[in-house]
Amino acid sequence: MFDIALVTTILVIALVLFVTEALRMDIVALLVVGALTVTGLVTPAEAVAGFSNEAVITLWAMFIISEGLLRTGVGDLIGRYLMRLAGRNEAALVAVIMFASGGLSAFMNNIGVAVLMLPVVMGLARRARVPPSRLLMPLAFGCLLGGLTTQIGTPPNLLVSAALAEQGDFRFQLFDFLPVGGAALVGGVLFFVLFGRRLLPTREAGEFTRTRSQRNLRALYGLREFMFTVSLSGDSRLAGRTLAESRVAALGLIVIAIERGRRIIRLPARQTALKAGDRLLVQGKREYIEELRAWQGVIGKGETVPANLPLTENLRMVQARVAEGSPLIQNPVNRQELQLKTRGLAIALRRGTRVRRSGLSRLPLRAGDFVLLQGRVETADLARRLEEFDEVIELDQGTLERLYRPNERLISVRVPAGSPLVGLAYGESRLAEALEFRLLAINREDEVNFIPDPDEVLREDDRLLLQTRNEDLETLRAVQELEIEEEMTPALNLYATDRLATEEVTLAPLSRLGGRTAAEMGFNEKYGLELVAIRRAGQTLHTDLQTERLNFGDALLLVGPRNNLRRLARDPSFIEVTPFVPRRPRKRYAGLIMIGVIGAVLTGWLPISIAALIGATLMVLIRCLSMEDAYRAIDWRAVFLIAGMLPLGTALANTGAARLLAGTAVDLLGTLGPWYVIGGLYLVTALATMIVPTAALVVLMSPVVLSASASLGIAPTTAMMAMAMAASASFTSPISHPANILIMGPGNYRFKDYIRAGIPLTLLVFVIVMLLLPIFWPLQPAVS
Repeated sequence: MFDIALVTTILVIALVLFVTEALRMDIVALLVVGALTVTGLVTPAEAVAGFSNEAVITLWAMFIISEGLLRTGVGDLIGRYLMRLAGRNEAALVAVIMFASGGLSAFMNNIGVAVLMLPVVMGLARRARVPPSRLLMPLAFGCLLGGLTTQIGTPPNLLVSAALAEQGDFRFQLFDFLPVGGAALVGGVLFFVLFGRRLLPTREAGEFTRTRSQRNLRALYGLREFMFTVSLSGDSRLAGRTLAESRVAALGLIVIAIERGRRIIRLPARQTALKAGDRLLVQGKREYIEELRAWQGVIGKGETVPANLPLTENLRMVQARVAEGSPLIQNPVNRQELQLKTRGLAIALRRGTRVRRSGLSRLPLRAGDFVLLQGRVETADLARRLEEFDEVIELDQGTLERLYRPNERLISVRVPAGSPLVGLAYGESRLAEALEFRLLAINREDEVNFIPDPDEVLREDDRLLLQTRNEDLETLRAVQELEIEEEMTPALNLYATDRLATEEVTLAPLSRLGGRTAAEMGFNEKYGLELVAIRRAGQTLHTDLQTERLNFGDALLLVGPRNNLRRLARDPSFIEVTPFVPRRPRKRYAGLIMIGVIGAVLTGWLPISIAALIGATLMVLIRCLSMEDAYRAIDWRAVFLIAGMLPLGTALANTGAARLLAGTAVDLLGTLGPWYVIGGLYLVTALATMIVPTAALVVLMSPVVLSASASLGIAPTTAMMAMAMAASASFTSPISHPANILIMGPGNYRFKDYIRAGIPLTLLVFVIVMLLLPIFWPLQPAVS
């Protein structure tokens, strides 16, 4: 009984970690392997057996084969055929897209099919003048439904087959899933054609009724509204500074081009020097410049105060060292978060002997970095309580001068009545975010609030104590001199002259860039492109994009020369939402390899794992893709997740925990008959797909289902087929499958859209499966 309690504890901890995402799912799986081995619940051989499991080998080999089909331009061939077949009728388009994606998903990885078909469907939407939101969700759901039809269609099908094979009495074959899965696919298509389309949103229809040209793509993202021209006067303080030194980007502005006499500099580099008389085509908010002008009007009337004021009895200088394993590592300084935690302002970063005072929000931290905080009396004690730091000390004036050589100045200003600054939260102001002026204190009605919270709202007659560097004060004065021009000169209308193009992309499901900021990706430095807009969950972001963390499902609008956009298209971390040119003319060879793999399995000549392994090797040998591309194509997180969780399934079976859980299910529903038990296990599995990775779920549920079948005295094939169908039908959430996430940005979907269309489809598939299982997989007595 102790072993059952122990393995159940490990199971619950793993599930909590999966749901909370406190750790990566592959790390959780590897921790499970270690815990099971150390506690003796599995032997060392059983612990690593998952890495040689037939399902795991087949899975990563199919990733490579799918990538080979993708890179050789199979999608372009399919797209041209579908465009001839579908016409412009929306119902016909939905049917064709779902059958095509479902047919491909029967033999390719679901994610690969979604990546392959995304630009094809976008092309169909443009041609038929149908909003993509009406077609992309049927694409994703078609991929999932198609995976139900064959043994290699989804990882759950492979894992169920492997679990049965380990029992020794039966093994699912390639097309054993087709009768039930094929009916679910047909039912899903009919559902969307006849009824489900009414549940899909219609978004951005106006643009698509014309065609999604370059002009309409810019209109879709609302670029024109945020684009204007500023010019430098003859005696501008910005003349001679580089764009990086001018802090224009920090002001929330993106410089698209510079007009200098008769010369046009497109997408200027950060080191491009500005000159008097330059006209800058920028994207951003005019209000930001107006706000800084208001600040300049206030600060220009302010008075300088003694520079040593911060070291009075009310303020302290605190140095905090970033600890090993700190959550701050690889992340830039979040000033507002640190201020809320420590009541201190992050004013400098020291790495070795180098001190950095500006741009802290763009510099990833390392272990051993020193962050200088200017705060209250309690700041040091608050910082010592944080796991982020391992050494916190207060600095005296001499140490501060020696280590950081401060050059700040203090200014006391008053917020006048009627100022546009009244009602503004200082932490959200451009003065704080862009120019890094620090608000040390507010004197309000003779009460002084030192290091006020970032959301402190300014009021009339507030006396503010601001700290800044001389160069930032000069930048503020220079912004005051910028002249906003309402009319764009013909030379700067680069889109009309075709000198710049726009491209919509999204992060690939296997990309390692998720969670990074645009600044960390370096679009300008690496590709010569600018990120000008992000669409996320139905909203479009235009400003402060460099510090925005990118999520899977975001649609990114990039602008740049066409050659640079083509170079981005070759990066496997991104997927073009518009149709692309095939990268290698080897479609025929890739198709023959896929046919050969299927033929070898159907004839019984080779087991599926060996056939897939040979097929993946041939894809590389024939140069459908390189070996580096093959390694990148494999979702190693899924591989380690499955291989790591398989020993937990073994432990559940060996300790009797699976029999205990199965007995509970049988006790609850067994009196109603075995079909109610099977139906209950189906519903539990289907609900769990919303929070638990499907591969891990199948590994955990397999021993329970097998034990329940044994308790009922029936062969396990029927219940295992039902569980496979439930685990693969992940329709109700964007996070339940990468294919659902992939279409979220391009389709402009919101979370509720998946629930509205996914729940009826999930119930429909449940009904179809439960009606057809007795026909194609009737209950049979267990073989004794």
